[in-house]
Amino acid sequence: PRSAAEAPPRAAAEDPPRRRRGPDGPAPGDRSYAKGIETPTSVTLEPIGVVSSPYAERHGTPRQATVDDPRVGKIKLRPDLKGTLQSLSGFDYVWVIAYMHLNTGWRPKVRPPRGPRVRHGVFATRAPHRPAPVSLSALKLVSVDEDALELTVQGLDLLDGTPVLDVKPYVPYADAFPAARAGWVDALDDDDDDTQTK
Repeated sequence: PRSAAEAPPRAAAEDPPRRRRGPDGPAPGDRSYAKGIETPTSVTLEPIGVVSSPYAERHGTPRQATVDDPRVGKIKLRPDLKGTLQSLSGFDYVWVIAYMHLNTGWRPKVRPPRGPRVRHGVFATRAPHRPAPVSLSALKLVSVDEDALELTVQGLDLLDGTPVLDVKPYVPYADAFPAARAGWVDALDDDDDDTQTK
């Protein structure tokens, strides 16, 4: 009988042909995974955490996130989200998507607190009362406690107890557009500049 060294090599089992995949899923142009799945008309999301904020009511809460406010708050994540904060401490800012649970009702057109008493479509404003009451805040990341599943942030414009839906790192090359137009807000800034120079 042949020794193991003399035995002819066993033919490798032929692998099934592999589908070329894109970076996040099926190959570009392949939408077979979506066939038969209807677009949902409603969604249910479970918060990933909750905000601990120095602001308990809307009066006195900043209308926009700002790093000029020295006060800090915390975002406490659910216990089952261990490991989700790894590598986040290397970022200076985070986007926080939250659910404005205290808001009721909305209007198609709103009058912003700044500028002339002119109404704009709600989607052309940052008004908190919206058809889908979610908020988007760019907050300064002060510290990350991976073991406690806790973020310390500065510049909060969120009330204490606000449910958090997601946290994403702020990436300047993708998130910053300094030369972008800001519609009717640009006109307000121009008026402010004229007032200060007169």
